[in-house]
Amino acid sequence: MLWVKWKMVVDSLRGRRRRMPCSLWFLLLFAAGGLVLFIHQRDLSEMVQHQGPGVKLGSTPRQSRETLSTQDREKGKADNYQDPHAAEGVLSSPIPPMQFPHFEENRQVATPGSREQDIGPLVSKRQRKLLKTSPPIHQPNNNVSSSSPSLSSVSSPPSFTGSFSPETWKKFSDTLEARRALMKEMCAKYKSSISRTITRHHVKHLFVEDKYKLLYCQVPKAGCSNWKRTLMVLAGQAPNAQSIKHDTVHYGHHLKKLDSFDRQGIMHRLETYTKVMFVREPLERMVSAYRDKFENPNNYYHSLFGKPIISKYRVNPSWAALKTGSGVTFKEFVQYLLDVHRPVGMDIHWEQANQLCNPCLIDYDFIGKFENMEEESNYLLRLTGAPANLTLPSFKDRNPTDKRTSMQITQKYFSQVSTLERQRVYDFYYMDYLMFNYSKPFKDLY
Repeated sequence: MLWVKWKMVVDSLRGRRRRMPCSLWFLLLFAAGGLVLFIHQRDLSEMVQHQGPGVKLGSTPRQSRETLSTQDREKGKADNYQDPHAAEGVLSSPIPPMQFPHFEENRQVATPGSREQDIGPLVSKRQRKLLKTSPPIHQPNNNVSSSSPSLSSVSSPPSFTGSFSPETWKKFSDTLEARRALMKEMCAKYKSSISRTITRHHVKHLFVEDKYKLLYCQVPKAGCSNWKRTLMVLAGQAPNAQSIKHDTVHYGHHLKKLDSFDRQGIMHRLETYTKVMFVREPLERMVSAYRDKFENPNNYYHSLFGKPIISKYRVNPSWAALKTGSGVTFKEFVQYLLDVHRPVGMDIHWEQANQLCNPCLIDYDFIGKFENMEEESNYLLRLTGAPANLTLPSFKDRNPTDKRTSMQITQKYFSQVSTLERQRVYDFYYMDYLMFNYSKPFKDLY
């Protein structure tokens, strides 16, 4: 009996010794799993930091920085700091030469009045980090480019320069080439994952002038009315631009749109015609659109946009305001613009320019600036062989008594909104600021 009890005690001790390693193995496996999870989270955070502003992991890049984390926003406050050694690192980026311009060889000074940043060393701290840490980008050459030599590559003036001196001609040529090179760099950096298939949707804002082989992408509030007039004159539909009224330009259906052609016609023109777009300082353009559509009589915009904006964002709106949609304040317009659940959709007049013209899909030969509209437009007309007496009109036919929206007027309007709202509007148009090389309109933006 004693022997049996002793054997039971021994067996019990042996069982404990066998169970002890099991619990120890469990603890070790738990610790190892935690370590793997920790490392994985660090890798994910690093990948997110390497994405461009507003880019979600595994998704198509967005057009603004609305999705930036608070940490990224804090880091952005240091964007204005420039390290000369880091700038040198940018130039050694592995991005192929077709996507990354050789700014060291060809540093361009901003065109007077354009509020462009000097292209070259002005690269923010975040952009330097992105350029230095991103892997080489190998894109299929599917974006449409002209089969003929680029207009911006014409460095020596032809015989029909008119009032342009050789120095002015070269200045325009170099500036335009630098803009195109910067566009290629920004597209390679922020839009490398977009589909390269061009659809009718991508060309719906391009107007066609077959005689002089021009494709013009309209960006409202950036001189598009006068450029449409000029296209009509080139097409022989009017003797001069001054005789064409505003409604005739926009509602007369005199100009052909690229999406009206079949697939073959669209691709042929994209490959052989001169592709043109003009842009404007984004916040100034947005204020200009607000003033035109909401501060002046406009039944269409007051009814379609004004009513739902007042209904959603105004506290205790009057019956008259709800009925007419008139009197939308600038702050209410900003609230609507920033709302991801807008009561009514976007409109072409305040949509981002890069969304309207798709410059990462369509290789524009000429990217002009509203701030230097007259000179650059006339330079383009001379390049295309237009009649020597044809110049871009500069008159303002809608609300002619109103002052043109300037940066001073823009700053006055933005004084009506909070600092956070102002930052978010800048974030909304952030990709336009990058692609078209506009400087920050307010010093406190990051």
